[in-house]
Amino acid sequence: MVDSSTQLLSQPNSSNSFAQQPHQDDEQISTISSIVEECIGELNWTQLLQVFLVSFAWFFDGQQTFITIFTDAQPSWHCANQTGSRFASNNSCESTTMSTKRASICELSKDLWAWDESKQVSIISEWSLECVNTIITGLPASMFFTGCLIGGIVLATLADASLGRKNMIFYSCLLMSFSSFLASFSTNIWIYSALKFVCGFGRSTLGTTTLVLASELVSKRWRGQVGVFGFLVCTLGFLTLPPIAYLNKGSSWRNLYIVTSLPGILYCILVYLFLHESPRWLLIRGRKEEAIKVLKSITSLSLTTQSDYLDLAISNIMPLKEETMKVDLYSTFKILMQNRWSSRRIMVIIAMGLGIGLVYYGMPLGVGMLSFNLYLSVTFNALLEIPSTILTFIFIHKFNRKSMLLFLTTLSGISSVLASIEVTNFTISLQLVFELVSFFCAYTAYNVLIIFGSELFPTCVRNCALSLLRQAVALGGTISPMLVGAGREHNNKFLCYGILGLAIGFLGLFGLCLPETKDKAFCDTMDEEEESK
Repeated sequence: MVDSSTQLLSQPNSSNSFAQQPHQDDEQISTISSIVEECIGELNWTQLLQVFLVSFAWFFDGQQTFITIFTDAQPSWHCANQTGSRFASNNSCESTTMSTKRASICELSKDLWAWDESKQVSIISEWSLECVNTIITGLPASMFFTGCLIGGIVLATLADASLGRKNMIFYSCLLMSFSSFLASFSTNIWIYSALKFVCGFGRSTLGTTTLVLASELVSKRWRGQVGVFGFLVCTLGFLTLPPIAYLNKGSSWRNLYIVTSLPGILYCILVYLFLHESPRWLLIRGRKEEAIKVLKSITSLSLTTQSDYLDLAISNIMPLKEETMKVDLYSTFKILMQNRWSSRRIMVIIAMGLGIGLVYYGMPLGVGMLSFNLYLSVTFNALLEIPSTILTFIFIHKFNRKSMLLFLTTLSGISSVLASIEVTNFTISLQLVFELVSFFCAYTAYNVLIIFGSELFPTCVRNCALSLLRQAVALGGTISPMLVGAGREHNNKFLCYGILGLAIGFLGLFGLCLPETKDKAFCDTMDEEEESK
């Protein structure tokens, strides 16, 4: 059997060809994409370990994104024993119904009712927020997503510019985890909300940079699969929250932040010590020696051939344009927006990300409106992410991206609107089914859109573009707690589920304006991407 490295060296773009055909057309031998694809070779254990290490950042992302579902929940309460006492029917604690319970608790004297569990189970009971405006109680969750939004704008270009992918992941995860740890020591909702903002600020580019780095460490054949693997890890992080919260039931909400933040800090140490930088990013930044070192550590080429091949192949890369080599904090946005095709693409995926974000983050926050067990309903939502991820893994190479997005956003919108309708006595279970279908479709659409977005833009601006997409999704997360709060306050599910459904259904139609990217190779510069259209 012929060795794979021998086959590679005998191909037109091998190192022998570079030596034997010096007058060959430059474009054939000089693109970063083609060189990196050949140098990386087939998927091996080193690449798999790197993908696993970088993708595990999604685990902590998933935990911190949805942790407020439990820490900021409205606790249950009961009427206090009043032996021998009797109250007028319009003020009696016993006359309170489930549909008016929140309003009634604020009308009762504090000696007539009590929390079912310790006051420390939620910020609502510990800080006596049961009767404040829903804008205040929803402030921590909104501040978290506001931090994601602002952080995404401020930090979006750093992974493409000065910091690179690895350092961006390290600092982002460290800031997210450390601020989450500090949140456990908050003394009031204002300090707590400020720390949630910092947590969201740090988290803002974590998932984006993780996906980009994982995709750039493997060949295009495995790009979709490693992206889906990150989504699966995020799902596992989300899925750990209900059992952790259930085990902590009756205890302080602060324990949840301690348990979920300390492992994240330890993970940052592993990233710093063992994670490799993207060879593509190193090459477009002109750091060829470092790129060769990384490629040698992850390539599937044999030890006897890799050194000469990598050195000669990378030395034949054409000099890049100055705008590609000198990308800074602001020029990345300029490069992205100065071309008509790239600015149109970014605006379209931002619009779609907003609609998907509204449903993806709004649905889990609104499950309490369905009068269903909080732990079970959140668990159902988290469990649905597993088949969603598996289906994405299976269908991402069988169907084109545009058709999948149109189908998923439309079905999610219809299901969300149906979840807001009350017709019969069986609507609680039926509404939960529609809620789960809508969440399932929104999460699957999110997975597809992230992969789609990574294929729409070249390496020099890819992280920036995906960061803007994630910030659009985060903007949806910022708005959704307000819609959920309005729905609870007015006891009107349409203000929550109805509006969410209309938004994702309408904004999903924008995907028709994008080009299809299925089976398309990564481009590394703006010129390459424009020529490939």
